Amino acid sequence: MSGPLHVRGSIVVPEAELAWRFSRSSGPGGQGVNTTDSRVELSFDLARTTALGPVLRARALERLSARAVDGVITIAASEYRSQLRNREAARERLAALLRDAIAPPPKRRRPTKPSKGAVERRLAAKKHRSDLKRLRRTED
Repeated sequence: MSGPLHVRGSIVVPEAELAWRFSRSSGPGGQGVNTTDSRVELSFDLARTTALGPVLRARALERLSARAVDGVITIAASEYRSQLRNREAARERLAALLRDAIAPPPKRRRPTKPSKGAVERRLAAKKHRSDLKRLRRTED
């Protein structure tokens, strides 16, 4: 379970750059609820990481600026009663977050206009509908 975090392809975050914190989880949990530290916080210093190149790091920092505090991303996981499963969930969420943040920007949309035939069909349909409604009217 522990070890480097595989984000995508050749991008791997070393275990040394991941900081873990554990605390008691809120909510129901049975007899062990007050004694087990099952809630997990995973922190990753995005601003100082060596796992990403300068271009990818800048892109990730820009996209995750609302989530980062001084360049550090924190993921909290407490949905499972087991600390091990919460650790796995936090690792998966961090990997998915980084994968989305370093993805290349989408291609720009090339503006298009409707074809001449499409314009004519639309106008013909409007004319047909208008004629139907006109024929329904009562004559005064």
